Amino acid sequence: MKISTMKELLNAKVLCCEEGIGRHVYSACGSDMMSDVLAYVKDQAVLMTGLVNAQVIRTAEMMDMICIVFVRSKEPTPEMIELARESGIVLLSTSKRMYEACGILYTNGLVGNHTKNERIASL
Repeated sequence: MKISTMKELLNAKVLCCEEGIGRHVYSACGSDMMSDVLAYVKDQAVLMTGLVNAQVIRTAEMMDMICIVFVRSKEPTPEMIELARESGIVLLSTSKRMYEACGILYTNGLVGNHTKNERIASL
């Protein structure tokens, strides 16, 4: 799924790195606990969260994620936007709650909890 498709499905606005919305993503996760993201998430390209602090950007950067979706109309600070810009991470914001946003993306084909090898084997 392209990030631009995610944007449309979630009725989201782009907050940073709009030039990257043509990129494809194959998996996502949703969490407000960055320690869980670091401990349990593998090979996810999109992070969905309602947490708004610099650790979100740092975590996504460490996990090689290319997009963060802030749910519940949350918006990052200017400092967070600058950190994301430096890393080329697309930032989106949607008014939808986490459960709804994850459900919309999942029912439209964006999966979670699969490694790259599992995705290749399913092709």
